[in-house]
Amino acid sequence: MKQVAILLSPRLLSFRNKGFAKDRSIKFILFAGIGLSFWAGIFAICYRVLMYFQRVEGLGNILASKLLSMVLLVFFSLLIFSSILTSLSNLYLSRDLAFVHSLPVPSEKIFLAKWIESTIDSSWMVVVYTIPVFISYGIVFNAGPFFYADIALTLFPLCIIASALSSILVLATVIILPASRIRSIFVFLGLALLVILYMTFRLLRPERLVNPENFASLLSYLNNLSAPSSPLLPSTWAFDSLKAALAGDVSHALFNTSLSVSCAGFLIFLSILIARAVYFKGFSKSQASMGLFFHRKSNKLDRLFSFLPGPAKPFVVKEIKTFLRDQAQWSQIFLIGALIVIYTYNFSVLPIEQSPIKTVYLQNLLSFLNVALAAFVLISIAARFVFPSISIEGSSFWIVRSAPIPIRTFLWIKFFIYLFPLLILSEILIIVTNLLLNVTPFMMYLSITTLFFLTPGVVSLGIGLGAAYPDFNSENPAHTVTGFGGLVFMIMSAAYIGAVIVLEAGPVYTIFMSGIRDESLSCFQLLWIIGSFFTAFVISILAIILPMRFGEKRLIGGFSR
Repeated sequence: MKQVAILLSPRLLSFRNKGFAKDRSIKFILFAGIGLSFWAGIFAICYRVLMYFQRVEGLGNILASKLLSMVLLVFFSLLIFSSILTSLSNLYLSRDLAFVHSLPVPSEKIFLAKWIESTIDSSWMVVVYTIPVFISYGIVFNAGPFFYADIALTLFPLCIIASALSSILVLATVIILPASRIRSIFVFLGLALLVILYMTFRLLRPERLVNPENFASLLSYLNNLSAPSSPLLPSTWAFDSLKAALAGDVSHALFNTSLSVSCAGFLIFLSILIARAVYFKGFSKSQASMGLFFHRKSNKLDRLFSFLPGPAKPFVVKEIKTFLRDQAQWSQIFLIGALIVIYTYNFSVLPIEQSPIKTVYLQNLLSFLNVALAAFVLISIAARFVFPSISIEGSSFWIVRSAPIPIRTFLWIKFFIYLFPLLILSEILIIVTNLLLNVTPFMMYLSITTLFFLTPGVVSLGIGLGAAYPDFNSENPAHTVTGFGGLVFMIMSAAYIGAVIVLEAGPVYTIFMSGIRDESLSCFQLLWIIGSFFTAFVISILAIILPMRFGEKRLIGGFSR
């Protein structure tokens, strides 16, 4: 273990040294404040939901138990998602691996050190933001001190199991697939994520909580709700342990915890054995020349964009090639695609006709709220692809800086490269969901127009703030969005979308209600509506121009220093 500790020491020292930087105090306070706000919000929501369940006679405890089971299953699935991507990055794509493997250290020790890093990286945030859920259970059910200790005893082996399973999957995948098709690993992992996501969604069977009419009787409904989950799932062991701890059954809780601990120990032992046999071989393959998932067609790309002016065409072609060669994009694309499919599917199964509110009113209300939801989906995609687009230039940015084009042109080229795909995606998303909701023509046109102006603003914020807060030395530019600049981008984007939605809410309600009541609008109402929409239009124009100028100024100033 001494060698493993030495391999981990650079990471520990770098983390410690970051704390001594005085200029990080403001960022730390900002991040801590936002994190605590989310933490408190999660706790408040869970506490209120559980208190509401307790007021349901005969069904409250069953609903609370099923919710706890769902939380743990989602928790375990999120750990699997995160651990797969983190393990692949730390075990095979980290920049320091070539140096580390040249040291006189056994490959299994290197694997163990990198696996520990991966486990911490993939687990800490999921654990931190799940703890308030368990604390709310302890408070509502008046649990004793053992329950809070059992939370740690349960979550720790669950994180180990998820990380060990993910590392075994990654080790096997890298060996099975040839090194010349290393990008196929990401396609394979993306498909695996889709399958796991779908299985998790179906295992939860959330319709049982909201639609008891599908059952033949209330007794059948209660029996199905209280039916135990699969005993082979680690999340089931964690659920049984926490449920027993809530009831004060210490022996049963410790028994289920021991199942998790023994499984975690076995998986660690198994992963080390597998790593001893195949890790270095897989690493050697990953260092070989990586074949492209799509065959390079440089001439076709040149001909396809021949209509562009001289400076723009090579940058557009380069951006597309960079995108196709970046392995990390593929798993993210599959995951985002799955989330979008589930997003649209949820609108198709909304029981609007069962609502006590008028259907036409509810349809258009949901359509207006859907504009904000689609815009936030747009923010999440822009945070993954648009914001890191400047940092992805890496150490080669000096070539861009020395090119015979100004930085402003470079940023606007980036802007238009990402604008059109995101604009098409957002419009398709809003049109499909509005068709599923069967909204009025007015709401359809308003939604399309609003997103038509919101999308350039979000893309401009991503490019501009990405240029203002770049990280050209990052091993994974996609992680730059988790830094201070990414936080500023998400806050500013949310504020921009919120401002536009608030400005439109009043006029939209007035127009909609006047149509239902068959009333004409007064002159004052017309002026107010025109003024609100014009203000939203001006904000959208400013959201396009100002971030680009700010990013240009910061990027030029930072590079000159």
